[in-house]
Amino acid sequence: MTDDTRYRKGLQNRKAVLGAEHVERSMAKAGPFAGPWQEFITRTAWHDVWADETLPWKTRSIIVLTICTTLHREEEFKLHLRPALKNGVTIPELRALLIQCAVYAGVPTANAAFRWVREVLGDEADALAQPGDG
Repeated sequence: MTDDTRYRKGLQNRKAVLGAEHVERSMAKAGPFAGPWQEFITRTAWHDVWADETLPWKTRSIIVLTICTTLHREEEFKLHLRPALKNGVTIPELRALLIQCAVYAGVPTANAAFRWVREVLGDEADALAQPGDG
């Protein structure tokens, strides 16, 4: 498969997960210096990884949020939060993910991620949580 084909297919995945507006804005802002970087992550992350059907997108979203929580990658966590919900991650699953991160990566890192969820979703997080779901 050519790099161009990988790029085109990766771009489709990237837009499907993150939204076309975000991706187009990122590409437009890249300029000559970061343009090759945008092309690289589109080919490798969004084609070579996200196009691999071994793991469904929901699972990949859970992995991304877990890694971003444990490494305290606020910007990337916030970027992937709504797409994770779109990919089928539920609020109870998100809460369980963050609680597990607290055990394995530390309470402060999970505490930050709970705050990030509130910053991105606001009261929507409570509205999506089901009474008695945990």
